Amino acid sequence: MNILITDEQLNGTITNQFEIEFENKIISTGELIEKRVTHEVKTYNQNLPQYYRGLIEPTESEKTLNGYKLKPKQIIDKEKQIYLALAAFQKNGFFVLVDNEQLEELDQMVEIKTNSKISFIKLTPLIGG
Repeated sequence: MNILITDEQLNGTITNQFEIEFENKIISTGELIEKRVTHEVKTYNQNLPQYYRGLIEPTESEKTLNGYKLKPKQIIDKEKQIYLALAAFQKNGFFVLVDNEQLEELDQMVEIKTNSKISFIKLTPLIGG
């Protein structure tokens, strides 16, 4: 089943959307994050667009209004991005909501339904705080 993944800001503004195929109906938070990062890295590496619009900023990239800008034709390391994403989740760098329920632990299991809404909400660090 294909499920829509949405990136949102705290005020509800949607910044990115794409679909991911799920084989299993029950998945852990960690597996969900890994599946999402794998999808976005694979898509980027196949197409090599000018900007990477992923969950976590790749190393050696520059943050811009359109996403993360990398050197031309630079391939992103999937395993490194997964590691960074899992670490960011544990440090509250972003929230994951499935059907408006916040997932709090990497090993927390959640049921994915055909009409599930999955949102990743990035937190913006406060300047000077």
